[in-house]
Amino acid sequence: MERVDCVIAGAGVVGLAIARGLAAQGFDTLILEAADAIGTETSSRNSEVIHAGIYYPQGSLKARLCVAGREMLYRYCAERSIPHRRCGKLIVATDDAQEPVLANIRANAAACGVDDLRFLSAAEAHALEPALHCTAALLSPSTGIIDSHALMLALIGDAEESGALLSLNTPIVSGRIEADRIVLHTTSTGSGEDFEIATSRLVNAAGLGAVALAGSITGFDRRFLPGLRYAKGNYFSVATRAPFSHLIYPVPEPGGLGVHLTLDLGGTARFGPDVEWTDALDYRVDPARGTRFYAEIRKYWPELADGSLQPAYSGIRPKLSSPGEANSDFVIQDTGTHGIAGLVNLFGIESPGLTSSLAIAEHVTRILLEHR
Repeated sequence: MERVDCVIAGAGVVGLAIARGLAAQGFDTLILEAADAIGTETSSRNSEVIHAGIYYPQGSLKARLCVAGREMLYRYCAERSIPHRRCGKLIVATDDAQEPVLANIRANAAACGVDDLRFLSAAEAHALEPALHCTAALLSPSTGIIDSHALMLALIGDAEESGALLSLNTPIVSGRIEADRIVLHTTSTGSGEDFEIATSRLVNAAGLGAVALAGSITGFDRRFLPGLRYAKGNYFSVATRAPFSHLIYPVPEPGGLGVHLTLDLGGTARFGPDVEWTDALDYRVDPARGTRFYAEIRKYWPELADGSLQPAYSGIRPKLSSPGEANSDFVIQDTGTHGIAGLVNLFGIESPGLTSSLAIAEHVTRILLEHR
């Protein structure tokens, strides 16, 4: 049976960043990806925003890893010429009752180490964005946008340069814990051939499939499996160029950050995501959901014309919280939690997972170096 130092389950942005970090430390690293390409699910079906780290509870993994990861990501983009732009974001109150929420957001951000938010009056916000309607706003200059596909290509390039191998179309069917190793049963969806591989270290970065993968490993205590919910986010776009140069976010809503306006690097505006709880991995966008988008967008962009929204794409967030509950933190389980040496499970890696990817990788690499 072939044996490698490390197996990374999942070639999304987080799995690739971890593979890069482990391979750079000299570990013989194999990345197993069920799909036929890297980053086909959550990593490429999002807003492509570099988040500042504003909304998360103080001391949480999301807060710490987002703030650290943001700066690591900006440096990495500059070093590797990955397309990105620090365009800034406006968080807007669209009526007087929402203005106290802005103060709470700013206080929480400061507690998490984000100290560059600035209050803007309606007139100051309008001077930056003449088409914007609001009663007040917060300016976040550290927020940006990125080409997530270029980022993932850079990460896999670095990982492979350090000796990592990528195997696509290779889902992990099951696994078992043995005395000094983890044995994985995998299959090739191309050839249909099954094989087993042993490793001392398994990083479960399978995203939407991470809970199912952990549950398929004989010897893993199911008490440590969190509940997983799928929160689908639908995006709509406009055919014409939107008159904004900053990202525009309303105050947050339960389950997400509201129907916000983001820009891609070509200046095209995208609106979303909304929150649609689902049990299926179905990425089709129902055009009828656009009806609600008009009302939400017009709160901050009243001039949005009838009939201008068109379905764009959707993504699904791996939520560990249910509707009506507070958003859960990232869960990064190691032997201190489940008792299995060399196994690291990453559960609920939703937003700000892309922003945090390099910091998550550093965190996981540190855990596994201790297991060396």
